[in-house]
Amino acid sequence: MATMTAAPQRRRLSHTVVQWGIVLGIVGAVVGFWVGALIGDRVVPADANSNNSNAALIVAYIGSAIGFLAGMGFFQYPIGRLLGRPRPTEADEAFLYGEDGGKRRYFRLNLDHKVIGVQYLVVILFFLFAGGLGAMFIRAELMATQPSFTSAESYLEIVGLHSVLMIFMASAAIIGPFGNYFVPIMIGSRGMAFPRLEALTFWLLPPAALILISSVLVGGFPTGWTGYAPLADEAVRGMDAYLVAFGLVGLSICLSGLNMIATVISQRAPGLRMTQLSVLVWGVFVTSFLGLLAAPVLLVVLVMEMLDRIGRATFFVPAAGGSPFLWENLFWFFGHPEVYIFIIPAFGLILEMLPVFARKPIWGYRVALGGMIGVGVLSFFVWQHHLFVSGIAPSLRPFYMFSTEAISIPTSIIFLVAIGTLWRCRARFTVPMLFVLGFMFNFLIGGFTGVFLSDVPTDFSLHASYFVQAHFHYTIMGAEVFALVGGITYYLPRITGHELNERVGKIQFWVMFIGFNGTFLSLLAVGILGMPRRVVSYDISLQGLNISASLFSFVLGASMLAFLVMLVYDTIVKPRLPRSANPWESLGNEWRLPHPIPVHNFTALPTDWRLPYDYDRDDTHPALRGAGAPFPGLAE
Repeated sequence: MATMTAAPQRRRLSHTVVQWGIVLGIVGAVVGFWVGALIGDRVVPADANSNNSNAALIVAYIGSAIGFLAGMGFFQYPIGRLLGRPRPTEADEAFLYGEDGGKRRYFRLNLDHKVIGVQYLVVILFFLFAGGLGAMFIRAELMATQPSFTSAESYLEIVGLHSVLMIFMASAAIIGPFGNYFVPIMIGSRGMAFPRLEALTFWLLPPAALILISSVLVGGFPTGWTGYAPLADEAVRGMDAYLVAFGLVGLSICLSGLNMIATVISQRAPGLRMTQLSVLVWGVFVTSFLGLLAAPVLLVVLVMEMLDRIGRATFFVPAAGGSPFLWENLFWFFGHPEVYIFIIPAFGLILEMLPVFARKPIWGYRVALGGMIGVGVLSFFVWQHHLFVSGIAPSLRPFYMFSTEAISIPTSIIFLVAIGTLWRCRARFTVPMLFVLGFMFNFLIGGFTGVFLSDVPTDFSLHASYFVQAHFHYTIMGAEVFALVGGITYYLPRITGHELNERVGKIQFWVMFIGFNGTFLSLLAVGILGMPRRVVSYDISLQGLNISASLFSFVLGASMLAFLVMLVYDTIVKPRLPRSANPWESLGNEWRLPHPIPVHNFTALPTDWRLPYDYDRDDTHPALRGAGAPFPGLAE
């Protein structure tokens, strides 16, 4: 690659950095506010100031996102092609893939899937930290039976912000960092099918986060993460931030699903069959169908609510012929597959790590794949169990009760595969293995508590209580976040070349495990005793359990903060491992490349493919002596 031609091309492309995105994002917000005010004046009467301001704010938010993406350089390629400009040169592509190295490539448009995976990881941890701060405030407030730090309205704003930030985190917690980083490597590809689309799915998240956080400046939103209408129609302008931010995340989920499906189907190395793919790839693949099919429904219902707020469309206003049931059905048609968008890739990650530390093959590899596919299919048949107490279509309750209970069958199959893999194994109780076991314990409790919510009689008693909240946190925080932290610990040597401190990591795990279970077992009891969620005042008889939950939550928060500190410290201070280091003695194909992994992964596509779970309980097995051996024909 000629350096004489690369320099001017890089100067031409050098504006694709985050500061230009911020500048043009501000410009887009100002222009959007002006255009939105004009739209509001024309669509609704001049005296309807609230609708005018809603229109201005919604268009300003959309304009800021478009301006941010323009500043990042996302429109250069499509506009250039439409105008007949030459294709990007080799030097352009080298710049966009970050072949010059350096930390700056993480702060601009980059098409290297590994860089995008790291970008996702940092943003996911930011969401987790910001949402965790909200959780600490909520639990501090609930130590008293009456409001002590804030009003009831402000408390609802904090609950809503916490819940939506955590939903943002959970929607990409596994696919974002691990799917983007490792799926192309695991399938023998030099990159994603649509690298620019992959970068777009990430860069939609920062403006979504900033727009959502800005809601606190305009009154917040009172609906929690579900955004229920017609309350959403009556809410103050902070609701507009919710609608646009959630829309950007929904668009990211949809486009990510499309890209992952295309990559796994079309970019696999020659000779690599679908039945030779790792379970992590299968988890990402199945989840991508859920995102591709469910997220468009979310986008539609958010647009409908925007039209309600700025154009008097009255889709969800009963007095004008609309129906709030329409919102509930459309939202939960997305919302329940969304739960499995969280958990199916976590299943894949857990089953990817489990045989490494059990030192034996996965018990029932194809059975696990069937379980994932079964969960994915059935997830579209259960959404109305969220509407059991709404009064809609009582005759359909038996069907949705049956379908909700039926989804526990493929879920249990996956769990039994994990149990079978542990049977008579010689487990290595490393930090990642502890998180695998913690995931299994927490998800088991989440599954048991979910059975009660799937049955109509018990759901009538427990609906909208802290029992539901604790169940949800057991399946998301207790399962997905444990998988996330375990996955970071497991894959950090592969991503950065650094290994976390084993002793400190084990202490952090036990503090996190005890803090989590102490918190949400207390809240399960609070829910059984009848305390509704999203309330800031409650009966004094429940104060003891709430204090218990709050104290344990502070322990949980401290453990997560300790993990972040350990992650930053060990990544910056500790020396790198050798280039070919494989500290876990994994047979995974992703461990057969040198570190740092080349920009395009492979100089020649490997043909030596195998299902990477050929472990033996005898650690002297010949296969283990080849653990981490590079693919034949790869240049270092």
